[in-house]
Amino acid sequence: MGREERKEESYLRYYVGHKGKFGHEFLEFEFRPDGKLRYANNSNYKNDILIRKEVYLTPVVLRECRRIIAESEIMKEDDNTWPEPDRVGRQELEIVMGNDHISFTTSKIGSLVDVQSSANPEGL
Repeated sequence: MGREERKEESYLRYYVGHKGKFGHEFLEFEFRPDGKLRYANNSNYKNDILIRKEVYLTPVVLRECRRIIAESEIMKEDDNTWPEPDRVGRQELEIVMGNDHISFTTSKIGSLVDVQSSANPEGL
């Protein structure tokens, strides 16, 4: 892989989950640098099983994902004032774009009201 291509590499992982009466329930998406999109959904409700799916994305789709991330300016955000994870659950967002790496953690967001009533609604 050439130096310019390596600079364009990106990675994104989103996780939302909690541990409760049915065990560790979560949903996770992962966009890997090689183009693999991984999905996992673990719901133990009524003895459901862990669902895992994988698919490879085309370079065009990966470029569009990078464009959306860049235009959103999320790499400039800071999660210091976001709600801390609690008994309701947690959300995590990790992004690597070239040499930049961010990782956010916050509580599960149930509705737009949760965002609007936070200390940093614009950033959240």
